[in-house]
Amino acid sequence: MTHRRTPATTALALLAPLVLLAACNKAAAPAPAAPAERIATVNGKALPKSEFDLYVTSLTRQSGHEVTPEQRQQMLDQFINLHLAADEAEKAGADKEQKVADQLALARVQVLADAGLQKYLETHPVQDSELRPEYDAQVAALPREYHARHILVDDQAAAEAITKELKGGADFAKLAAKRSKDSSSKSGGDLGWFTLDTMVKPFADAVKEMQPGQLTEQPVQSQFGWHVIKLEESRATSAPPFDEVKDRVKMLVQRKKLQSHMEELRKGAQVEKVGAAPAVAADAPAATAEPKKE
Repeated sequence: MTHRRTPATTALALLAPLVLLAACNKAAAPAPAAPAERIATVNGKALPKSEFDLYVTSLTRQSGHEVTPEQRQQMLDQFINLHLAADEAEKAGADKEQKVADQLALARVQVLADAGLQKYLETHPVQDSELRPEYDAQVAALPREYHARHILVDDQAAAEAITKELKGGADFAKLAAKRSKDSSSKSGGDLGWFTLDTMVKPFADAVKEMQPGQLTEQPVQSQFGWHVIKLEESRATSAPPFDEVKDRVKMLVQRKKLQSHMEELRKGAQVEKVGAAPAVAADAPAATAEPKKE
């Protein structure tokens, strides 16, 4: 009943960067094919082998498995079918429809933007000297962890009476098992290790000011009732060795480089927003912030 969500407090998770732009995680694209090299001809139109190779790469990027000759032949048939369907759609004037035209234009912008960001990273590679400072900064930002027990009751008078008993020498675990309405009563009120952001604010604020072994002088009220808290111990979050997360740190530095690059592009551009962006009906419900769980 402390509304504690599952802590994602391991250093490895905290050091993991946010998802990069697609440019940062692409599989290597196949080398450009010679202009005359083709994989098939459909209704007199040559289909470039380089385009087919890119199609195969896009289909197999996630699996990472080698494509067998049989699978490659199946992919070629699919590739040919795509072109046949696209040609038929163009003959029917589908490319002139606004929605389709917008999708084609957006796809072109995305491909160009992706290529541009790739080129930027190639000309501004991350240096090894940039990694250790970023790692140290991430480690320094890791939250402290706390180990505490609590007894949760419905009213202040009961909480104050429990506090008095504890100060008189009563065993915390036994009182928690007997008096607490929280599910942690089964383990003597033990909440295990947690970070402050996983607890409701009044509880977290109280724990932050406590010393190991200390009992709250006054019960703490939250939306769940009245808490009597004992801080067992606290510790700095342990971080994984630099060498284990070096690649992730590099990705984070790459992301920051791209963010800075985009900020510079934005500063040098003339941008005019015409009114507020209109609401667009989504195909799926929008994600909501994760609540703190009971």
